[in-house]
Parts: sequence; C-alpha cells; structure tokens
Amino acid sequence: MNNRVIFTGGPGSGKTSVIECLRQMGYANAPEVGRKVIQAQVELQGTALPWLDKTAFRDEMVLEEIDNYENFGSNEITFYDRSIIDSYGYSKLEHIPISDLLLAKCGELTYCRNVFIFPPWDEIYENDAERKQDFSEAMATYHEMVSAYIKFGYHLIEVPKVSVKERAEFIVSKMRDG
Repeated sequence: MNNRVIFTGGPGSGKTSVIECLRQMGYANAPEVGRKVIQAQVELQGTALPWLDKTAFRDEMVLEEIDNYENFGSNEITFYDRSIIDSYGYSKLEHIPISDLLLAKCGELTYCRNVFIFPPWDEIYENDAERKQDFSEAMATYHEMVSAYIKFGYHLIEVPKVSVKERAEFIVSKMRDG
C-alpha cells in the first residue's frame, strides 16, 4: 500500500485544519506548498506569485511538490496538503501550458490511489494574506482538481462537511477500510 495520502479540493475548504488535527493525533504530514511559495516570494520580494506571475508560481510549486515527495512519507502514513497533480489542475484552471517536467512528474510520483477531496464550503471560506481568490474561484479550483485527479487515475473520496474532528475521524476510518 502507498502511504502517501493526498488531500485536495478548492482553497478554504478545511484541508489544512484537518491535517493539523491528524498531526495532533500522531500522523505525519507534508506541508502545503502554495502557501510556502507565496510566503517565500513575499519575503524575497519575488514575482512567482499567483497575482503577479502564475506560470512562475506554478513552476515553484512543482519544485516544492517534488521536494515534498522526496522528503516526506516513505514508510508511515503521511498526509499531503495537495500534490503534484494539483499543480496540473492549477495549470488547467489558469490556462498555463503544461511543462514537460510537470507532466512527467504527474506520472512518476505515485500516491495512494484513494484521494480525499474537500468540497467547497462557503460557511468556512475565508480570505487571508495568501488566499486572495473569491469563493467562485474556489469552486472552479475544486472542479479542476476533480478533473485532474480523475485524469491520472485516482479515486476521489469526498470529505463530508462536518466538524474538523469528525472529518479527521472519517478519514482515519476510510484508511482502515482500505
């Protein structure tokens, strides 16, 4: 069994909160790369930001996803806040040409075939310094992620809109069921 478990969906749907709950329960996790890239670029006064240069932003995310894959989750169950497939979905969403590296890595980097997808949830959606999209963009992102993961042969398990703890318990029970 592949122990690399992906959480995907639109922004602001609760992925990071559930990963933090699972971390507190003792599970390993890999960091979300989008925020990491944005924070680093802001600090460096760089331009690889989704509101300045979407292609450069995507390319930085691809490199960070490769780094996450190489540095997290070899033997124990590890939850990933997105994956290389999300960079593919982001490219489709933003009409950015798919790089050869991205396409190759989408096939090479393998994860658990069951992917947990978090549906858009207007009641918990919030903007912040790194999340500037409106809710309609969050919904469009969700739909692109669904398409991207299906394209690469993953099985999507929708996470219900319940409390963070209940979501974490749902995921753990699905992991036990296989």
